[in-house]
Amino acid sequence: MELRIDRQALVPVVQQIVDGLAGWIRQDAVQPGTRLPSIRQLARENLLSQSCVSEACERLVAQGLLASRHGSRFFVAPSPDTLDENRPQGAPPIQGHLPGSSQWALKLGCGGLPESWRESDDLGYAIRQVTRTDMAGLFNYSTPLGLPALREQLSRRLKLLNIEADKNLIMTTTGATHGLDLIVRTLLQPGSCVVVESPGYSKLFELLRLYKIDMIELPRTPRGPDVDALQTLLATHRPSALFVNSACHNPTGSSLVPAVAQRLLQLTKKHAMLVIEDDVYADFQGSARTRLAALDADVVYVGSFSKTLSSSLRVGFVAAGPSVIARLSEVKGITSMGGSRFCESVLASLLANGAYRKLVQRQRQRLNADRAAVLQVLEDADWEVFGKPVGGLFIWARPPLCDYAGLQRLAKRFGVSLSSRTAFSPSGADSDWLRINVAYALDPRAQAFFRAAALDRP
Repeated sequence: MELRIDRQALVPVVQQIVDGLAGWIRQDAVQPGTRLPSIRQLARENLLSQSCVSEACERLVAQGLLASRHGSRFFVAPSPDTLDENRPQGAPPIQGHLPGSSQWALKLGCGGLPESWRESDDLGYAIRQVTRTDMAGLFNYSTPLGLPALREQLSRRLKLLNIEADKNLIMTTTGATHGLDLIVRTLLQPGSCVVVESPGYSKLFELLRLYKIDMIELPRTPRGPDVDALQTLLATHRPSALFVNSACHNPTGSSLVPAVAQRLLQLTKKHAMLVIEDDVYADFQGSARTRLAALDADVVYVGSFSKTLSSSLRVGFVAAGPSVIARLSEVKGITSMGGSRFCESVLASLLANGAYRKLVQRQRQRLNADRAAVLQVLEDADWEVFGKPVGGLFIWARPPLCDYAGLQRLAKRFGVSLSSRTAFSPSGADSDWLRINVAYALDPRAQAFFRAAALDRP
């Protein structure tokens, strides 16, 4: 079995083995129970170490694609249907997270990276280092502002985006959603209204509803928010804030261009609106694209490492002016005492030793290659694409078949789970557009679905 390992690629060898074996299983429709060549044989034929092959197989066992017997023998995992055929008469159908079950459907509209893309080596090393060298990090709260060493690293990273933020004007949070929660509950009043992008981030909409804050929809274009529409709505409304996702927008994948950014800030300044810039996908974009916080120091900037490094680590941050940071840190101290010093120490270590920079470089390289391939597949299948993203996770696209119920049935036939039709609208309006996660879209199931949607048009 030839795995075609590229030792010059930024993707780790173990991950390439995982991808190669998973592709063999899915593309060749390998029958459940098929035995893989031995670890020794796979390693010898591909000039690999046995430890790398073994680790890759164990990861595939965790994903449910392989099953293990007697320690080192690996087989293609059975599907639920196969298992059901062999269950005792009268026994209930087998449940659980099994390949082929609804839980294992390809999450084409997922909001993050697949588990198979995650890398544990550098993270594990940083965790071990912190447990050996920082006992306080294991047992104590962090400060309301966050670990000074981490905030220093964050200040340096923001300068790469042309955002000047002293470490004392940065506050760590338990992920970006925590940062948004602190901003909404501290800086906004129940009954007030704010401007949000449509389509936009569904969790933000839920958060604003929770605090009884009204939303005014601002259409998103491939160049950023529709500033002409903003100017029109400001003639009849008095919103207190604008929430905007500048780069690698969720869900459209579009990025703000300089001319739109300048005009946007002119309007918000004129009408005394607070601007909150959500930039959680920043590290998926290599170049320093336009950021509102780089153009105006009054912009409240929110970032996170959950999408790139670990959703479990839960470290984000807010950068803002002195008065805003003081108010936010006071509320953070009351409501959560302080973040996890342990998690913040682990992230500070990864930033300081360069491991995180190399990680996101590998992710960007892989996403860029996959995005180009997915855009070509969609074009060949006559899907309409909302602009052509140059970074990030998402493509916003509309299939030739616009009957959503029919599209869902078609997707289910191919083992694909689609994004919600209403989640990205502040008002819950139906949409024919789908969020497509680039990291999932080259799976054979997704490509078969794209082609079938084109053939199934009315």
